[in-house]
Amino acid sequence: MSLSADGIKVGETRESVLVEDLKRTRIVQYAGASGDYNPLHTDERFATEVAGYPGVFAHGMLTMGMTGRVLTDWVGTEALLTFGVRFKAQVWPGDTLTATATVESLEDTPAGPVAHFSVRTVNQNGAEVVTGIAAARLEP
Repeated sequence: MSLSADGIKVGETRESVLVEDLKRTRIVQYAGASGDYNPLHTDERFATEVAGYPGVFAHGMLTMGMTGRVLTDWVGTEALLTFGVRFKAQVWPGDTLTATATVESLEDTPAGPVAHFSVRTVNQNGAEVVTGIAAARLEP
């Protein structure tokens, strides 16, 4: 998949529902895939009784990875040059997450045109859980 510089405009947005009703199973599967078995994400008793949280919560990198899908579904994985986020709030089992990517600027570089994006993921209550930026190479 490639996107041409003529096919994208500043201010253009894409929105994607990343997950509806996030399951604990998915969080544990991510722990296994990433090797991050921090008990805050997998052990309810530890999360509540020791750490004082209301329960287990998703890994930030799981949320970042899901957020990246709004970009890769739009521009493709090969075109993505940079992607960085700031974690704003925890993501809990049961959350529904929706991501939005917005074209902030277009740049002509020696390697060809590049689109710069802002990204934002919110939960079902509209609370931001992730914000960030990305850049993708475009076909001339």
